[in-house]
Amino acid sequence: MTTAADAAKTLAGKTILMSGGSRGIGLAIALRAAADGANIALLAKTDSPHPKLEGTVHSAAEQIRAAGGNALPIVGDVRSDDDITEAVLKTQGEFGGIDIVVNNASVIDLSRSLDLSAKKYDLMQDVNVRGTFMLSQAAVPILRGAENPHILSLSPPLNLDPKWLGAHTGYTLAKYGMTMVTLGFAAEFAKDGIAANTLWPRTTIATAAVQNLLGGDRVMAASRTPEIYADAAYEVMTRPSREYTGQTLIVEDVLTDAGITDYSRYAAVPGTPDAHLFPDIFL
Repeated sequence: MTTAADAAKTLAGKTILMSGGSRGIGLAIALRAAADGANIALLAKTDSPHPKLEGTVHSAAEQIRAAGGNALPIVGDVRSDDDITEAVLKTQGEFGGIDIVVNNASVIDLSRSLDLSAKKYDLMQDVNVRGTFMLSQAAVPILRGAENPHILSLSPPLNLDPKWLGAHTGYTLAKYGMTMVTLGFAAEFAKDGIAANTLWPRTTIATAAVQNLLGGDRVMAASRTPEIYADAAYEVMTRPSREYTGQTLIVEDVLTDAGITDYSRYAAVPGTPDAHLFPDIFL
């Protein structure tokens, strides 16, 4: 049965500004929003094809339009303050405002501390933490004018178990930094009605990062598809912003709260039992 609340739950006409989004989870979130007729601006570096990674900001925009949304591909780097300012102004100019910011851009390197280069440490801090802060900061003045403004960061809960603190300290710091920025914005801008939450999965998600960095075909086969992340993000972004903020959310918990309990359709390899799926890190 469809309730009145479900019928009213839509991203039609809403404008999302996302960092990254050329492929994987970010693109899946964009396509889910596009199905409602949302406007999606993507700030991404992928102007031309990568030899090892599928998709560019332009091909993503084509998919968004084909799915029913409006797309604004913006070639830029979330590490650049000028690029962030330009992205915010272009998005506002094209669509008349910004309703949602999705901090999707992220760098992963699971090297142990003695093996992690200074360059890669700085890159993770710049993209993950600083990028999340600066893009959110630049959008806040416009988000204040939105009807149901949200900031959503794809980062984990703050788990201080030594298992995770010591596993890959540089990456852990960068992902926890994203979460702390988001929780800080939630507290600071609650009075403005701007929600800020994080979202993280219980299992690995079948993306290029998992394929290339976390275990190849074996882990890919024991993962869920990006669509499970997209459906959970949709639930978060359509919640009332004044009532749903400051939380470190788990994908499966969000879907369960929404009445979805059968996750079998999200298995990367159909028929894979939940018990055989590979757990994600930080949980």
